[in-house]
Amino acid sequence: MNDKTKYGVLIGLAAAAASLPVRAALFRPAKIESKPLPDEKVDLDRYRKNLSDAIRIKTIASDNPETMDWAPFDAFHDFLRERYPLLHEKLELHVIAGGSHLYRWKGSDPSLDPIALLAHQDVVPVAKGTEGDWTHPAFDGVDDGEFIWGRGALDMKNHLIAVMEAVEALLAEGFAPERDVYLCLGHNEEVMSSEHSGAVAMCNWFKEQGIHLDCIIDEGGAILPVEIGGVIHKNLAGIGVAEKGYADYEVAVTAKGGHSSQSPNHTAIGKLADVVKDIENHQFKAELSPMMMELFDKIGRNCTFPVRMVTCNLKLLKPLITKVMTYIPPAASMIRTTTGVTMASGSPAPNVLPQRATVNVNFRIFPGQTVEDVEKHLKKVIRNKKAEISLRPGWKNPSKISPTDSRCFHIIEEICTGMNADNIVAPYLVMGGTDACHYEPVCENIYRYSPFLVSTSLLLTTHGTNERIPVAVMADGVAFFKRYIRKVSEK
Repeated sequence: MNDKTKYGVLIGLAAAAASLPVRAALFRPAKIESKPLPDEKVDLDRYRKNLSDAIRIKTIASDNPETMDWAPFDAFHDFLRERYPLLHEKLELHVIAGGSHLYRWKGSDPSLDPIALLAHQDVVPVAKGTEGDWTHPAFDGVDDGEFIWGRGALDMKNHLIAVMEAVEALLAEGFAPERDVYLCLGHNEEVMSSEHSGAVAMCNWFKEQGIHLDCIIDEGGAILPVEIGGVIHKNLAGIGVAEKGYADYEVAVTAKGGHSSQSPNHTAIGKLADVVKDIENHQFKAELSPMMMELFDKIGRNCTFPVRMVTCNLKLLKPLITKVMTYIPPAASMIRTTTGVTMASGSPAPNVLPQRATVNVNFRIFPGQTVEDVEKHLKKVIRNKKAEISLRPGWKNPSKISPTDSRCFHIIEEICTGMNADNIVAPYLVMGGTDACHYEPVCENIYRYSPFLVSTSLLLTTHGTNERIPVAVMADGVAFFKRYIRKVSEK
C-alpha cells in the first residue's frame, strides 16, 4: 500500500469516526402516527373469576379421539355458554372435529375478507412427581390478589378468556363489525402434529366455504420488559411473524451382539458416539435474517445515545453479532436451525452387548429450510454411511413469514404504542408451535401475539411449575382485544 492510499484510508476512517455521533443522534425510533386511544371499559372482576374457573376445568387433550376424556371439554363448553350469553346468542357456532368451536360474528359488509382470532382450550398436564412443587395446586385456579395460579394461566386460557370477554363487552356496547369476525377455539393444540388437529379441521372448513381471511391473531409473542441500566428501559412487544418447524430423526447403528465379557473395541454404542459427535460438531449455518435485523434495529434505536454509537452500525457489525450469538444457545436459536440429541437407547441389560444403538435428534427448523434439508444435512455430516437415518412421526415444516408492512401489523403496532409509549413493537420468531401455521392455506397475514406484560422468569413457567399471570396486567389484555376487533374489522 503506497503512502497516498494509506492517507486515503486514514482520512476515510477519520471521516467515518467523526460522523458517528451524528449518525447515532439520528438513529432514533420511527414516529408512529396513532390517534389517542379512548378508554375501554373492562370488567376485571368478571375476567378474574372467569379465568380462575376456566383453569379449574382440566382440559387435557389426547391424540386419539376415541380414548380422549371428553367430559372436561363438554364442561368447558357449558362454562362458556353460561358465562358469555350474549356471545352465544349473537354469534353462529360450528362444532368442528368433535371439540373445536368456531364462532362467526356476522359483519355488515360481506364483500370484505373476514378476520379470525385463534385460541386453544387444552392445556398440558402437570409432570408426574412435581404436583407438590406448586405453591397452589395446578388446577385450583387460585386468585391471591396478585396472581392467578394454575395450568393455562399463561398458555393460554388467559388469552382465550380475554377474547371472550372482549367480544361479550363489545356486544353489550352495541358494536357491530363491518367484516365477519371468527373466533377459532381449537381443542388439541398441545398435541404435537395430531392427525386429528382441530385447527386443521377448522382451516378445511374455511376452504370448503371458499373463505379467505384478511388476518389472524394467535398466541406466540408477548410483552417483555427490556431493562439494562444506562442502556434501555422499555418493553418489547414481540409480534410472532413466523414459527419454527419441528422434526425428530432416529439415527441407529448396528453391530454384532453377544456377552459383555467378550466385548470388542467399539460396541454399537461406541460407534454411535462418533455419529453423535459428527452431528453436534456440524451445526446449521447461522444467519441474521431481515426479520432479526428489524428486531435489532428497533431495539437499537431505543437505546441511550452512547450505545447508539454502536447500534447504528448493525449492518457493519452483522458478522460479529452473528458469531457471538452462536455461543449463546437462546440467541442461537433465533438465527439457525437448532440440533439437540435428546434420547438414547442400546442394550436391554448391563451384561449384553447392544445389537442396535439409537439416538433421537430433535431439530427446530428455521424458516426457509425444510425437513428434507435436515435429512440431507444429516446424511452429509455423518461419516458412518452405514448409520440408519429415519424421520419419526409428528414433524412439520416451518411457517411462512408474514409481512410487517400489512394493515393488520400496523394496527397492532398502533394499539400497542398507544397503550404504552414504552412499548417497542418488533417482529419475532416463535420457537415453539402454534395452531396459526395450519391456517396458511387461507391467510397470508398471520400474527402470534398475547397482549400481556410478563417478565421472562414468569414466562418460563409456561408448561412448568407455578404457572401464573399477574392480575395487574389482565385488564390491558381485554382492552387490547376490544381495540383490535374494532379497528381490524373495519374496511
